[in-house]
Amino acid sequence: MRTRLSVCRRKRRFADEGEAMAVALAATITLRPYRCDRCFGFHLTGRTKGKRSL
Repeated sequence: MRTRLSVCRRKRRFADEGEAMAVALAATITLRPYRCDRCFGFHLTGRTKGKRSL
């Protein structure tokens, strides 16, 4: 499923997966990084159903 451009613009963009992973692990809620198909950077999402945990 493609990321909507309006969603991409609102989210914080990370240059690489390692940086996004560090922020996700430091967060108080469960987050996981994913590569955006719009900007080709990494964003964080709280949707973890059926996905691997960090």
